[in-house]
Amino acid sequence: MSKLKRVSKDIFIKGLALFLKQPDAIVLGDLHIGYEETLNRQGMLVPRFAFKDIVSQLRQILTRRFKLIIVNGDLKHSFGWMPAQELAETKKIMAIFQAHSERLIMIKGNHDASLQGIELLPHFSTEGFYFTHGHRLDKQIEGAHTIIIGHEHPAITLREGIRTESYKVFLFGKYKKKRLIVLPSFNPLIPGTNILNKKFLSPYLNQDISDFEVFIVQDKVYEFGRIKELKDVV
Repeated sequence: MSKLKRVSKDIFIKGLALFLKQPDAIVLGDLHIGYEETLNRQGMLVPRFAFKDIVSQLRQILTRRFKLIIVNGDLKHSFGWMPAQELAETKKIMAIFQAHSERLIMIKGNHDASLQGIELLPHFSTEGFYFTHGHRLDKQIEGAHTIIIGHEHPAITLREGIRTESYKVFLFGKYKKKRLIVLPSFNPLIPGTNILNKKFLSPYLNQDISDFEVFIVQDKVYEFGRIKELKDVV
């Protein structure tokens, strides 16, 4: 079972997901189901382990029935027509979510245009939390104390001699005096892009993020300090 890492009074990291004590919600995003199928169609032969890994991670996180499960965009990967395998895998994941939640909230990401038969919300608010995929700015955030986004796939690359290794991370910072949380990708084939040397995709991160806190997800969750402190050691 994934252990909980307390970040604040009401927010915990559980694997590659967030657990919000109030309103008893699991939040995750960027599963990009079908990504390995897309890579194979493009001639890049990768082992087909991603879906099994996603299911295994979900079973460790979804240990009971939660009031809410919130998928914060990009459930699947292909932009247009969904191959049969991607469609089948998407249905299996949806069944897992529905079996472990009283209510399933699906936020529309930039990859979700062709999700037929599934209600997609542009954003969702509850208990002062505002959920949006993060690929564009929203105007309905005034009543929220916390904004939670995906889209960015944040990661950090650590070096030891000539060896480098990337780790998925959660980012905790501010956006217009509100708490901003950036989720990592839930797909094991998407390690993410190094937060220390990139131009960000999400407009929510078009700001000085040097004071953002970094939490690395590996065998457990490691609190790694602020980005400005990491630049001096990696």
